Amino acid sequence: MLFYPTERIALFIDGANLYGAAKGLQFDIDYKRLLELFARKGVLVRAFYYTALAEDQEFSPLRPLVDWLDYNGFAVVTKPLKEFTDAQGRRRVKGNMDIELAIDVMEMAGCVDHVVIFSGDGDFARLVDAVQRQGKRVSVVSTIRTSPPMAADELRRQADNFIELDEIKGLIARDGASKPAFAQSA
Repeated sequence: MLFYPTERIALFIDGANLYGAAKGLQFDIDYKRLLELFARKGVLVRAFYYTALAEDQEFSPLRPLVDWLDYNGFAVVTKPLKEFTDAQGRRRVKGNMDIELAIDVMEMAGCVDHVVIFSGDGDFARLVDAVQRQGKRVSVVSTIRTSPPMAADELRRQADNFIELDEIKGLIARDGASKPAFAQSA
């Protein structure tokens, strides 16, 4: 990971995408360790976490995580899940947070030197390009070590730096997995 000690950093975490990537690599994220890792890399200005929540449920399994993040240094951005019926008549839910994340990246770009996007969604390639044209560096955190890969090729190519999630797993895993040999420079 290439970071400079004096650069201002903002994290933008697509919660569903990061969860899927971590599950594909068979580990759980310790968000406190994740925050501490990037706070050591430079001046951490803000860490955003994006997720959609079911409004009609008495208890959402995401609620404890969202509450913990909210009280522990993350700016949590949520919206209600949308229910719809697909072409086969099945009830489906969706909660895409791409627009919210993109707007926040563009608004924060003037306040930071380095944007870190935790998502492999290829739709963000254009966003990365727009932020780079403002003179900012952009790192993408995702994985290509799952089947299928979670990081789109066009996003990896556009980013200044691609951080393979599997390579930092030992630094951010909830179970405290052993740190890889490169951890000192990470």
